[in-house]
Amino acid sequence: MKTKHHHLPRHLLAILCLLTSTLCPLTPAAPKTKSPKSPPKSAQKTSTLADSIVLPTQPTDTPAQIAAGLKSHDRALHIAGFWIRDPYITRGPDGTYYLTGTIPPNEETRAAGDDPTPGVRVWTSPDLITWKYYGKIYTPDLTDSKNKNIWAPELHWLPAQNRWALIHCPRENSRLVLGPIGEKTPKGPWTDAMPPAKLVPDKHDASILADTDGTIWLIWNSKMQIYTVAPLNKTLTDYAAKPVNITPAGKRTGKISGETTNRMGHEGPGILKFPDSKKYLWFGTAWSTDIGRRGSYNLYYATADNPTGPYGPRRFLGRFLGHGYPFQSPDGRWWCTAFTNADTPPLPKETIQTRDLSDAPYTINKGGTTIVPLDIKILPDGDIQIRPTDPAYATPGPDEAQKF
Repeated sequence: MKTKHHHLPRHLLAILCLLTSTLCPLTPAAPKTKSPKSPPKSAQKTSTLADSIVLPTQPTDTPAQIAAGLKSHDRALHIAGFWIRDPYITRGPDGTYYLTGTIPPNEETRAAGDDPTPGVRVWTSPDLITWKYYGKIYTPDLTDSKNKNIWAPELHWLPAQNRWALIHCPRENSRLVLGPIGEKTPKGPWTDAMPPAKLVPDKHDASILADTDGTIWLIWNSKMQIYTVAPLNKTLTDYAAKPVNITPAGKRTGKISGETTNRMGHEGPGILKFPDSKKYLWFGTAWSTDIGRRGSYNLYYATADNPTGPYGPRRFLGRFLGHGYPFQSPDGRWWCTAFTNADTPPLPKETIQTRDLSDAPYTINKGGTTIVPLDIKILPDGDIQIRPTDPAYATPGPDEAQKF
């Protein structure tokens, strides 16, 4: 960005969210109660996703509602109620769904019986309906880091490598690590692929694309505005070519900020490749007004014939889907993860399409993890068109800086 927007770092905001109900409550204020202490290990029972978190959770949709919604593919589904940011869901080679994300490493939100140190925590499900806490699969070495948090972890099964890759940030702690060869579940021992010095200090929100030809691509954001991609060598220990900065074609001028820019956004990048299209789909996150923490937290995309571009115009992917990640279910349908990112409780969906949200950060997502159905079409020319099927997420709001 050409202008800096002063807003709280995510880890500080997360802590404040947990300590006060006036800054950004996930639910209306409730009577204060002491956080329950973890039971002795012999008495611990972790059977469901809701049971695995000490922090009181938001009620989710019922199993019957989720099952019906998975079938109809026409409305958002609230599948997990515990506090999480940047939720990421992927399906492993055994068909199991894995859910991870940014979870504060403290007594109030850690998994029951789990240790309170930073790490990557995972939940599993066979069907997106019934979930179990899988455990903390990765503990980083943060002895030399001032930042003791783990943000936006992602798990990627690499078919050509026959192993799992795990990548996380923030920029001071970014790591790309690999699981054992042949191990079908995401667990250690994990080994560093790239030397940490090649990922820090400013490769933020990094993500991976396992291309159809076996090439592994890395994409990241830096300085809250620059998106960069690079192919990795076969051992994933270094770049196979010089990193390339990418931008969407065209420019836009913010209605409120007056700033003219061609950036995709400021965080949450990813690249997808669809089997039926030769196009690459690059997506990123931005606030609808192009001003930090004002408006809705959205997802945008552009397409190209190569991961390095050139990319076409920036297009609208979905409202309130910021830092979500698309994933596919076995029936071929696509979904995108979503979470709450606002300073007030969620707004009702009924009138949201015509509501101007430009004065503050708002959302319709409840606390926890929501999945939103996506309609993805491969056009006759091979281009990709993507849009949520839930109307509350499908339309840019009046506060949108760009005209679509």
